[in-house]
Amino acid sequence: MANSSPVILVLRPSDPDADLRTPPGLDELQDSAEIRFTTASEISENIAGVDALFLWDFFSGALQDAWPHADSLKWIHVAAAGVDKLLFEELNNSEVVVTNAQGTFDRPIAEWVLGAVVAEAKDFAGNYRYKDQKIWQHRETKQVQGSKALVIGTGAIGREIAQLLSAVGVQVRGAGRRVRENDEDFGDVLLSSELTEHIGWADVIVNAAPLTPQTTDMINAEVLAAVKPGAHFLNIGRGESVDQPALIEALRSGPLGFASLDVFDEEPLPDESPLWDMENVLISAHMSGDVLGWKHSLAQQFTDNARRWLRGDELNNVVDKAKGYVPRH
Repeated sequence: MANSSPVILVLRPSDPDADLRTPPGLDELQDSAEIRFTTASEISENIAGVDALFLWDFFSGALQDAWPHADSLKWIHVAAAGVDKLLFEELNNSEVVVTNAQGTFDRPIAEWVLGAVVAEAKDFAGNYRYKDQKIWQHRETKQVQGSKALVIGTGAIGREIAQLLSAVGVQVRGAGRRVRENDEDFGDVLLSSELTEHIGWADVIVNAAPLTPQTTDMINAEVLAAVKPGAHFLNIGRGESVDQPALIEALRSGPLGFASLDVFDEEPLPDESPLWDMENVLISAHMSGDVLGWKHSLAQQFTDNARRWLRGDELNNVVDKAKGYVPRH
């Protein structure tokens, strides 16, 4: 291969037994670029002279330590929708373009949210418990149609959630950085900085916001104290957006009735967490978007974008590094 070929470095998991440790389909790029591989422990010694970095190990924060050696870097693609684990001041202030995996997880996560909303309303957890005890326990459940949902985060994932909830008759509002009326998916969009004033309207509260300085601990004790008694809280955004001790207290003593949690401030969730033993909590292992074939989709998304980059075309899913997400146009 000619020395003038662009160099693409792939950061892959250190565990040699990891599922699909090497992303499939990279051979499609070998006629136009030199493909190299590294791990978190080796990236500092391997990133010099690299033009593009593919973070297949998408939760790794290893780039920050390796940054002084990144002398040729022009483009980074992370195989995740959230970029909070990647961004740091030096990268934000550089001209390096960052793209993400927006679009791959939108529908699967929205389906998870819809399923969790229905499961809570129909008390599927209770059905499983009574089945294990061989107890025939008749009871009344809630109707999903006609309920109200506040979706915090009006990006692509939040929009997909709003569309699916609306399809089953849920009245949806959004909460974001700017107030809007007559939005095609959310109707009214309220300020996420004013959650305490608005959150009591909702029977269902979904956190779909990216993690930024503004959204860290956004759902705190004051906000949780203002929710409607018996409300259902779902978190598919980031665990750090929620004050977890305050969440536990709101589930123990009210007003929250139930929580469906796919993300946590510490993962895996420690054995000693009270959440494990709470009957009004659904715990999911950060897997709401991970449907069969998801890694192949992520790899294909990168190779498609890499072809655009190699041709000099505009890249898909360019992240606004100051905001921490891909803006909606």
